[in-house]
Amino acid sequence: MVGEEAALEIRVLHRHGKGIREIARATGLSRNTVRRYLRDEAAARYKGRPPRPGKLDPFKGYVVERLAAAAPERIPASVLLGELRERGYAGGYTMLKEFVAGLAPAPAPQPVVRFETAPGEQMQVDWAVMRRGADRLSVFVATMGWSRATYLEFVTDERLETLIAAHENAFLAFGGVPREVLYDNMRTVVVERNAYGRGRHRFQAGFLDFARHCGFRPRLCQPGRAQTKGKVERFIRYLRGSFYVPLASRLGQEGLVLDREAANLAAGRWLRTVANQRVHATTGAVPAERLEVERTQLQPVPPPYGGRSVRQIQAPAVPAPAHLVVGLQHPLALYDGLSGLMTGEPA
Repeated sequence: MVGEEAALEIRVLHRHGKGIREIARATGLSRNTVRRYLRDEAAARYKGRPPRPGKLDPFKGYVVERLAAAAPERIPASVLLGELRERGYAGGYTMLKEFVAGLAPAPAPQPVVRFETAPGEQMQVDWAVMRRGADRLSVFVATMGWSRATYLEFVTDERLETLIAAHENAFLAFGGVPREVLYDNMRTVVVERNAYGRGRHRFQAGFLDFARHCGFRPRLCQPGRAQTKGKVERFIRYLRGSFYVPLASRLGQEGLVLDREAANLAAGRWLRTVANQRVHATTGAVPAERLEVERTQLQPVPPPYGGRSVRQIQAPAVPAPAHLVVGLQHPLALYDGLSGLMTGEPA
């Protein structure tokens, strides 16, 4: 080890332009010792300051934990931002988004064919299974083609009776009935495609009777064509990532399972304050505001359907009147708390 006095002499001689051989001769040290000291001193001198803790650093553990709880599903950075704000995060969205993207790169976006309809012309409908098994949880989603306003309702089955009731609730929520409703190969809607020739399908008799009662034309989408139901499918992806997965995973961290009543209670608030109030990426407008225009082109809501093949089922769920929320599986305080969740701005 070089002593303090020798170290000082090495520094002085080096600053005066002396080479390693001259410094070694003057100090009596070997050239390798002088060379090693000068190298180590330079490294110490130019070593950068330790990085200052970033605004996100104290919250990275929480983000990793939330993403792990939701796996294999994803929670968007926009939803995590709302959660972190509640915990005191003062940083920006971009910082958080880059951190989340670094944990799992997002897949490349797929090209989408746009097909626009006139106000009041079309509503797109689809089912999405959020949880399978004995404790099944599905969601009925209806999106208006022009305004992009959406109604959704969590249910425990996808029977014809449930489908018809959800349609009636959607028409009430939108304030009218569109001229046509677009579906895929939903078995409660169509029995056989092209049964009577190209584009002439054999519809389920009970559902066709309901469509006639309401005054809309059921229409089937054609995969790979512009007439596909891309609007409702994109909303389902948004719903899953920005609402269902964050909510279900948060409850899961507390040892709770999301039931139909809790899901619908939180969904009602999310639709009113987030999903239908955001600026839509395609239209550049707020769905709820465009719905006010589209509503003027809708047909009147008919009286409740009383078809013989349909029996009475559970009451409308979104929004759920307090006197209709029955059979709660969790304490009432939990449902009160859920009404304030999932209101962060989406991406």
